[in-house]
Amino acid sequence: MRIEEKEYTKSIDLSIWKKIFPFLAPRKNTLIMVVLMNLLCSVVDIIMPLFQRHAIDSFIEKNTLSGLGGFILLYIAVIVFQMCTVICFTRGCMKIDVETGRDMKRALFVHLQKLSFSYYNATPVGYILSRVMNDVARITELIAWDVIDMLWAISYVVGVLVAMLFLNWKLALVIMMIVPAIAVLTWYFQNRILTWNRQVRKINSKITSGYNEGIMGAKTVKSLVVEEKNFGEFSAVTEEMRSASIKAARLNAIYIPMVAFFGFLATALVLDRGGIMVLDGRLDLGTLAAFTAYAVGIFEPIQRLAGILSQCISAQANIERVTSLLEEKPQVVDSPEVLEKYGDFFDPHKENWEPIKGDIEFEHVSFQYPDGKEEVLTDFNLKIPAGTNVAIVGETGAGKSTLVNLACRFFEPTKGRILIDGRDYRERSQLWLHSNIGYVLQNPHLFSGTVMENIRYGRLDATDEEVKAAARAVHADEVAEKLDKGYDSDVGEGGDRLSTGEKQLLSFARAVLADPAIFVLDEATSSIDTKTEQLIQQATDKLLKGRTSFLIAHRLSTIRNADLILVVRDGKIVEQGRHLELLEKKGYYYQLVRQQFADEESRKVLR
Repeated sequence: MRIEEKEYTKSIDLSIWKKIFPFLAPRKNTLIMVVLMNLLCSVVDIIMPLFQRHAIDSFIEKNTLSGLGGFILLYIAVIVFQMCTVICFTRGCMKIDVETGRDMKRALFVHLQKLSFSYYNATPVGYILSRVMNDVARITELIAWDVIDMLWAISYVVGVLVAMLFLNWKLALVIMMIVPAIAVLTWYFQNRILTWNRQVRKINSKITSGYNEGIMGAKTVKSLVVEEKNFGEFSAVTEEMRSASIKAARLNAIYIPMVAFFGFLATALVLDRGGIMVLDGRLDLGTLAAFTAYAVGIFEPIQRLAGILSQCISAQANIERVTSLLEEKPQVVDSPEVLEKYGDFFDPHKENWEPIKGDIEFEHVSFQYPDGKEEVLTDFNLKIPAGTNVAIVGETGAGKSTLVNLACRFFEPTKGRILIDGRDYRERSQLWLHSNIGYVLQNPHLFSGTVMENIRYGRLDATDEEVKAAARAVHADEVAEKLDKGYDSDVGEGGDRLSTGEKQLLSFARAVLADPAIFVLDEATSSIDTKTEQLIQQATDKLLKGRTSFLIAHRLSTIRNADLILVVRDGKIVEQGRHLELLEKKGYYYQLVRQQFADEESRKVLR
């Protein structure tokens, strides 16, 4: 799924920035301190040329050292004071940056745990990671450093203009005539530089994606011998990156010298007009020196201001992306009454959890996916007594997972209701139900860590012996025995040090350790060799005995003994019954079996 990014090009929109105020509120005192230190620092920067003025007028012009000691002490005191303000300012900004980033990432992580299965079903992982890592980092850096720095620039420019008007309003007007030209020039170039910098960021994302695909799909690339094609595509993207970067650099190469030119022009005009005034006795030499310092220093903050404003406009997109993720509503939510009794994912009230038997009933259930237009189920009724082994079969993409997703409450019915042990499962919490479900996926996910740790995810308080017993039950102990450190061996990121079949065995052991009342096996033996599959089949026959279970099956030989087989076609249940009953009907299930077992083995099954 491709998600188009919203790019902001309009002026600052305060309604967007207000959305991040709750993350800044806990650091209100730090913010006040930082702003105060920032303003004090700008005041020191403004008065420093006045020290230069005093030194020239009082000591150099008068050719005397009288009072120099006190002047030096005062000057050193001001320098030390400025150093202290900078230290406090820097520490405060670092605290705001780090702690606000931490809080935003925590809030996003917690919220992501609450989002429904449907969100992850439709949203790319890269999109989520980009919000949590890149966007948050850019927002906090901008707020903690650039926005605060903008306050310094504003106060400094205003303070300098006031100081110049106070010293000599005629020379101040010379500077003030050039300031608008610098401001217009800066705004013009910054907007264009920002446009190309955005382009560079977008292309850089493509390059990162290209690296990711090249590394993750290296085996496929080599087996298909498409290195030349991939290199051509990658070269095109990097050439696009080079072109955009050069255009941004070219604009900077024009803009910076032009700003410097206006700065030098202002200095030259001050020296010209001020020099004449000094010679005529209408201006002190120290005042001219102070004016020269102001003329040189005032244009960099103006340039900085325009750059920060452009960055703020661009960063609105980052804020919108982060806040839109935080504002994403889960499709499946527990009512306040249910949460009060049963708790949530982070504060479970397990003392109120009733034991589960495993009776499941679909009562006049209709269902339509949130992004779909047609109903997948319409007025569907099905009663599954506790301990029933239900198999769901059908072609790839037929919708086999829909029933299981509804039964597990990853989705909820559009109409009707689903009962667990005779009660609408919305009267109990999601956590209560999910804690009683063991789910083994076709492509299982392992967490970074050891074999022991990954199996223990099934029940975190399990002992080492219980973990090993669960592994032996599904022959996952053989996986551990092959590894150098046994159960203490690291499985790698996502389990990449193990084969898909080995990962599946560990996920089986994890589900067994959880000892759930309801089992879901989603084509769980599809990546396991026939011999291992037979061993697991024997183990699961014992494990599933007396438990309600759903088997989403591709190999039809694995579900012949199921208590109930549901046959799915085009998102609809077209047949249901036991294996022999369905074969006798010679309907769609019969065709599936014949198609899959066209050899001698299929004829044995059909007899």
